[in-house]
Amino acid sequence: MQSRQNRSTKEYNEWILIIEGSKAMRLIRAFIAFIILFVLALGGFYLLAKNDLTPDEAVHDMGNMLDQKKSMTKSKSVPESKLSKITVKGDLFQWVGKTKDQLTENFGKPVRIDKSAYGYDWWVYTDKQDQYIQFGVEDDKVTTVYATGDDLSIDPIYVGQSYDAVNEQFSFKKDMTYKDGVKSYTFHLNDEDMKMRPLAKIADNLFVQCYFDTFTDKLSSIRILTADSLLKQRAYQIEYRGGLPDVPELSDKEWQEVESGMEQQIFDITNVMRSQFDKSKVAWNKTVSEVAFLHSEDMSKNDYFSHYSKNGNGLKERLAEKKVHYATAGENIAAQYPDAPAAMEGWLNSEGHRKALLNDDYTHLGVGVYHLYYTQNFIEIP
Repeated sequence: MQSRQNRSTKEYNEWILIIEGSKAMRLIRAFIAFIILFVLALGGFYLLAKNDLTPDEAVHDMGNMLDQKKSMTKSKSVPESKLSKITVKGDLFQWVGKTKDQLTENFGKPVRIDKSAYGYDWWVYTDKQDQYIQFGVEDDKVTTVYATGDDLSIDPIYVGQSYDAVNEQFSFKKDMTYKDGVKSYTFHLNDEDMKMRPLAKIADNLFVQCYFDTFTDKLSSIRILTADSLLKQRAYQIEYRGGLPDVPELSDKEWQEVESGMEQQIFDITNVMRSQFDKSKVAWNKTVSEVAFLHSEDMSKNDYFSHYSKNGNGLKERLAEKKVHYATAGENIAAQYPDAPAAMEGWLNSEGHRKALLNDDYTHLGVGVYHLYYTQNFIEIP
């Protein structure tokens, strides 16, 4: 038998080994934790370096990452799709992703095909009075739709519906995030955006932009578009990580095609909008269109925005120079709207421009677009 002293010594030594073992385990665990943190930090540095961010962009990027983590924490237990209450049934919402052959089969040949500044072509369908629809087609697929007028299949909403009723369907928010892999984009809407052109996300890669007539507080038109189409237009303030899609650089010839198309779109949409308010149609006037184009071109090239040219000439002088005879005349100008439909909605929501747009007396219209400068010249011919 071991003596009590030997047993005590043995037990004491075993106790020391247990203590030393615990210290070793803590050291090992601490070392493993350090290695994990180092790898994560190195990975984060690699991601920042891989995206070629400047120091300011890196700070911006980290802020976005923190926002994403907060968002992920909030939605961890309930997927985003289950949080959404948006139910879309209208046929127009289903056309994004369809082919141009399907368009032709369903709608027939378009009235015309207009080139856009964003890589897609507008397939225009209109009766030139009560209904107007244009489909943006890129690489044989529909990527965006703009529509206004009567009898549009856009359930659960409709043109002429109140803001509150549409908002019940889409629950408009000031901030909206779209994610594409590691890329992240947050659209920030200001008060004017929320009132005039709020945005709703109706699928992972599909948005609806609702244009409202702020004078009547009713839906004026809608635009359905993919995230890529929305990002190219830069219609809202965007906070992003991972870069924005490139907007095509157009040649002078390509710009002429885009401008010509937007002029016709503005003319068509003008008559549909006038019809919505029981106003008579206006007819196209080629000479007045030349007057309008020259003013848009002059504003763009000479970097100003005014009804008066830098030489002091106004609409009266410009019409006289082209020997246009008229009883009354009016002019609308706009700049830097992404396209013709957006410019039209801007005019509808500006008191002075609205008066010209919906004036009972005007009989003819000339439209001139140069790049993103827009001019409407209305005249009354007795």
